[in-house]
Order: sequence, then C-alpha cells, then structure tokens
Amino acid sequence: MPAVNVVLTMATTAAIMFCAEAFAPAYHLAPKTRAIELHAKKKSKNSSGGFGGGFGSSTSKKKSPTRKSGRPDLLSALNDDDSKKKKEKSFSQTYVKSDQEQLLNDLAAKSAQTIIGRAVAKSPDYNSPDMDPFWQLLPSLISTKFPSASDEELRRVAGMVEFSLGLRGLLEDDVIADPWRPHEELHAYMPGLGSTEPFLDPNQLELCKQLGENYDIITKEYEALLEERFDRKGKDRFQSVTSMNYESGWKTMVLFYNGHRIKDFPYHVCPVTTRILESVPLAGRIAGFNRQQPGSGIPLHSDGNNMWLTCQMGIKVPSPITNESEDEAPSAHIRVGPETRHWEEGKCLLYDTTYEHETFNSHPTEERVVLHVDFFNTLKMTKLEIEVLQYIYDMREQFMKAEGVAKVGAQVL
Repeated sequence: MPAVNVVLTMATTAAIMFCAEAFAPAYHLAPKTRAIELHAKKKSKNSSGGFGGGFGSSTSKKKSPTRKSGRPDLLSALNDDDSKKKKEKSFSQTYVKSDQEQLLNDLAAKSAQTIIGRAVAKSPDYNSPDMDPFWQLLPSLISTKFPSASDEELRRVAGMVEFSLGLRGLLEDDVIADPWRPHEELHAYMPGLGSTEPFLDPNQLELCKQLGENYDIITKEYEALLEERFDRKGKDRFQSVTSMNYESGWKTMVLFYNGHRIKDFPYHVCPVTTRILESVPLAGRIAGFNRQQPGSGIPLHSDGNNMWLTCQMGIKVPSPITNESEDEAPSAHIRVGPETRHWEEGKCLLYDTTYEHETFNSHPTEERVVLHVDFFNTLKMTKLEIEVLQYIYDMREQFMKAEGVAKVGAQVL
C-alpha cells in the first residue's frame, strides 16, 4: 500500500475513534424503520441526536447506549479489510495518539477545502456543539476513500450533503411544483438528477431483462424458500419491515437489507435470484419477496429519497375479479402519482417512490407476491456517485454501530 494511503487510512481511523470517544453522540432509530436515514438533526436537551425526521427519528426517551458493541466492525470497514490479522497489524505500536491526532488535523484541514468540505461548512451548526460529528468527519472520509475524485465529479454529492444538513433551498422548482411528489417529505435529495416520471420504462434496465428471463427459476427458488421460511430459532423470515406493514397485510422475506446480505439466510436455495440482485447497486432499503394478503393494501405514502428506484416483478398475481359491471378486472394494483398499473407474472414495474403511492389486493382469497428491489438510480447517477453514496450509507451505519446501536434500521440486521 502506498505511504499516502497508509497515512490516510490511519487518519480516517483516528478520526472515527477520536470522534467516538470525544463527542460520544447517542444515535437512535424508531422501531421498524426501513432504512438508514442520512438527515442530520440537532442535539437538544430532549434529543439524543440521530437522523432527524421521518423513519429515522424517535421521540421516546432512551438510555444512552454503550459504545463497545460494533467497534470491531467499524475498524474493519475503515481499513477495507475483513481479516482480523490484517486489522490488528494496522494498529501497530508505531503510532501513538498524538500522531493520530496530527494526521487527523492535517487531513481535516486538507479535506475542508474540497467541495464536500465546503458543503459541510455551510451547515448553520458547523463547528458548534450541535453539529453531528459524522458530518464533520465526512470530508475526511471521502477524501480518504476517493482521493482521485474531482470536485466536479462530486458536485451533486455535495448538493446531497447540503440538503441533508438542512439546506432545503436546493429543491428544484419542478419537484416543488409537482402535486404528486410530497417534497416536504424528502429527507435525502440529490439535486441535478433531472426530470422523472411515476413509472419508468423497465426495458431500460438489464436488471428487468434478467429478472424476466429467469422468472420460472426465480419462482421455483421462491417456492424453495417457503420451505426455509423459519430460521433455526423458529422465527418467521417473512417480516413487516416497517410499522406501516403490520396493519396493511404486507410482509417481506428480506434477502438484502441496507445493501447487505442477511446473516444465516439460505442463499444456497436461491442462487439465481441472489446473483441477479447482487448485479445492481442495492440501496439502503430492501430486496426480497413481498406478500400482500387478500383484501389488504399499503396506505398512501411516499419515500423521501430521490436517489433510489424500485423494481417489482410479479411472482404470483391473483386472478381477475368481476367488477360491478360484470366485467373481469385485475384484482391487484399499484398507484404511483396519477398512474395506476397492475402486476403481471414475469414482468417488471419500475417506479419512482418520491411520488405518492399505494397498493391494494382486492381478491378475496388469493395473495399477491412480487420480487421487490430497491436500488440506486443507475439511469441518472454516475458510477462514482453511486459508489460514494454507498460508502456514505455504510459509514453512517458503522458509525452508529460504534456508538452502541445494536440493530441499525430494523430487526432484520
């Protein structure tokens, strides 16, 4: 490893360790949250920090967590090394705390001049006790991980950082003016992605092509997974991944959460499904099989992240029902913005969840099953932007674990 990379890696590690010990913010999540929330939030007498509004916040009073759990995962991630042996070698006795702090200070000073550093500095809480330490560290983290990335290449990422720190003036006029996109619910926003639509053409994506071509295999793998429905402890793998799901009849067998595999999941039963899902940059939500019970639906809502798209392929679609005019009509639908579509087995729907959306299965006895995939918007974002955002989400998760949050996002982790 080049000397400069060693220095940057040590400085980044020192930054996180120094932050965890010196600032010790206590992060929290509401039960049954769906994703890692990036939105920053001020600390106050009645708040322990955290992610801000939406599904990343909580108003309940909780005892501050200890900081021991999760730190080995954090150090491993920062060193880009899964080997315990290599990890221990990285922390040899060559460096002392004063050396690490000097490296940190030097790196922070250099990173502050980057476009990400300048974006963070625009926060009204910058360098104040109310500033979320994660964001103060972010310029150093990105400079370490992506040393060759130019300011121009990171321009839209910097806009996302500014928005996450509360500078909502970056919302573009077409977003604000669209009555079907509740812009006040956006918590993660990258400016400059251009126009969008409720439903997008699935033929644009290799993902949709691969899913359709392998529909029969994926369906068989789903049926095989039903035989593995309960884990070793007898826990049902189908879960309601948000509080909204409990009363809406929607449960998910999660294959990936926040872009990660699920521990002890029987991936050997679904190799083709797994391979296809891992061919795309999975986002900080879910990928898995969704079941919608008869006579139930997901209530109207929107998801506040314009960097993600959702693809759903019909696995088992309930048969048509007879309507009031005695005509046959599809029994399961999804409405996104002003448009309503129906699932077909082996075909994909691709849509933007920043639009309000809802589903319903009106069949009295048959359930609806789809393969659901949340992924970064490969149609609009560059490869580098996606890699940087994946890194930011991963570091946010590692930072939370280092602070003692045992389960980030939901109970599936």
